[in-house]
Amino acid sequence: MVKILVIDDEKSIRASMQEILQFEGHEVIVAEDGIQGLALVKSKHPDVIFCDIKMPRVEGIEVLERVKELSPLTPVIMITGHGTIETAIESIRKGAYDFIEKPLDLNRLLVTIRNATDKQRLIEETRTLRNKVGKRYEMIGNSAAMQRVRDLIEKVATADARVLVTGPSGSGKELVARRLHELSHRKENNFVEVNCAAIPSELIESELFGHEKGSFTSAIRQKKGKFELAHGGTLFLDEIGDMSPGAQAKVLRALQEQKITRVGGDVDIRVDARVIAATNKNLKEEIARGNFREDLYHRLGVIIIDVPPLRDRPDDIEPLTRHFLDAICADMGIAPRDISADAIRELQAGEWTGNVRELRNVIERLIILGSNPISADEARIYR
Repeated sequence: MVKILVIDDEKSIRASMQEILQFEGHEVIVAEDGIQGLALVKSKHPDVIFCDIKMPRVEGIEVLERVKELSPLTPVIMITGHGTIETAIESIRKGAYDFIEKPLDLNRLLVTIRNATDKQRLIEETRTLRNKVGKRYEMIGNSAAMQRVRDLIEKVATADARVLVTGPSGSGKELVARRLHELSHRKENNFVEVNCAAIPSELIESELFGHEKGSFTSAIRQKKGKFELAHGGTLFLDEIGDMSPGAQAKVLRALQEQKITRVGGDVDIRVDARVIAATNKNLKEEIARGNFREDLYHRLGVIIIDVPPLRDRPDDIEPLTRHFLDAICADMGIAPRDISADAIRELQAGEWTGNVRELRNVIERLIILGSNPISADEARIYR
């Protein structure tokens, strides 16, 4: 059932809409002018609003503008008579969802309500998903080392400076990149990830810069590259230390000139993507060996964030463990599990060569194979 507010100075219009919409199973409240309508917006919080354009005291356009201030996401459908079509179109520019003409058509009325509520539901689902994603990429840990990482992220997230994230495999470098994106002004746009180690060297240029149809045997259609897909957002180059020399040169040009050329193409395409790179290698050693370009290193490493290994921050193991217990149990659809203090101390004594990723795997194993609460013996056996 949808709660619908009808604002119209014509009693016959209010009565007919109320009768029709209530028959369709909706809750309907009515107002005879804009003042009364705005008061009902504040007190009743309708899901959809129908508002006449021509009304005494307060015109429909003004009502629309004030509704957008009070409840920006509530869809407002304008009701227009003959001679007010231009005004109705102007209302769309000011944020109205749609407009319908008098005399009202029943089918159009019902379809408009369905479409408006579907859009509203999609907006709410998107907002919920964003909140879930934000929690998913939350930085967990109480140690001084993790607090330094969080502080640095907050300082640089709002800038467009390039960031190089270093640290051992499994320590959370992608999490840092995601958090930088979520806190930036680019968060509404794409976060595009490229694992440079997972793509064959002969395909990395096509993956990053795209290709034109026919540029090589399997190029049966034009394809946009990751730089283009990340336009306006963030491009995360993971394992940048494994990128081929040829691709490094092209990435350097893209960063210097903010434009790319697709493989097989001759047109420069301007791109605006914030680049965050990550590596588990010592790039200065790779430069000395001739495996990595020094000029690219300096382009990428405007800001360097080093994520320490888990063994250097044992204080983070307990909050991480409890976070994983809750998250994994929720994903499995089972009751939350607990863990003993002795088991926590057993986990803190580990080497954790696989870092946070290894810890998560161990917690999942303990949930499946262990008791409740998880004991120290189980933590020792299944670690």
